[in-house]
Amino acid sequence: MWFLSTIVSTSMTISTTPSTGRLAGVVLPRVSDGAPVDLGALLEAPPTTTLLVLGTYPADFNMIEYAQKVRHYYPALKAKGVERQLMVVNGSPESAAALARILDLPAEVELLADESGEAGRKFGVGTGWMPESDLNPYAKLLGMLVGLGASATLPSVIAGYIGNPGGTSAWIESSLAQGQKAGRWPDMALDLDPEGKVTRNAFAELPVVGGWGRRPLELATLRLQTMIGVSLGNWKELEPTDERCLTQLGGCVVVGPGAEEKFKWIDGGICNTANFEEIVEAL
Repeated sequence: MWFLSTIVSTSMTISTTPSTGRLAGVVLPRVSDGAPVDLGALLEAPPTTTLLVLGTYPADFNMIEYAQKVRHYYPALKAKGVERQLMVVNGSPESAAALARILDLPAEVELLADESGEAGRKFGVGTGWMPESDLNPYAKLLGMLVGLGASATLPSVIAGYIGNPGGTSAWIESSLAQGQKAGRWPDMALDLDPEGKVTRNAFAELPVVGGWGRRPLELATLRLQTMIGVSLGNWKELEPTDERCLTQLGGCVVVGPGAEEKFKWIDGGICNTANFEEIVEAL
């Protein structure tokens, strides 16, 4: 069933519809210093190639996974000419800063606080199941967990368990290592040296599947570590302040000089985030 992983990574269409202008008038505070960042102006005429992640609320799986991927791929993206990397977080500046601290994000990544989630909605991200109804938002979230209003959720979750021979796992390993070093459980998959570098990966020693690009249970283990050690363990710091953001999904775009869209992605469900290997290849 590994083919589900391939389906998940390619099922979303990379739209060629320009994002320039969609975010016109959206100005968000930069978390580090409170300076206003005009997203519309940024996408209309970026001076350098820019990655913009339209994230979700800080405790959400998708937001955490985007942050983990940005942390891992930051050097590779920079080497490909992505001089500016920004992430919109649907939470308060304090909660966005807490997320950066917990996940050890590079200081060069610019975090922008968007408590209402306005930027993502203008960009065109999914708003989940029955977004306009008066149903309890946690009930809406429960519906999304089984695929309602988020059709890619179940395939994305299953893919974390079954692995993919043609997948990649470097970002998973580095994220697991960061979590283990920070004391998060599960902490049995890797052996780390005193500097936190991986000296042994138990998934690579699995019979038959140990040579796969992404081994079975590898991503699921990281997500378990995320759920227990990040989302639930820091809920009060990372919970959304606007309940609409509880079910809102995310996306990302890479825009070059002249407003050329080099890559665009819209999440199709929970745990369904952009493949950063594809972003690197697209540059």
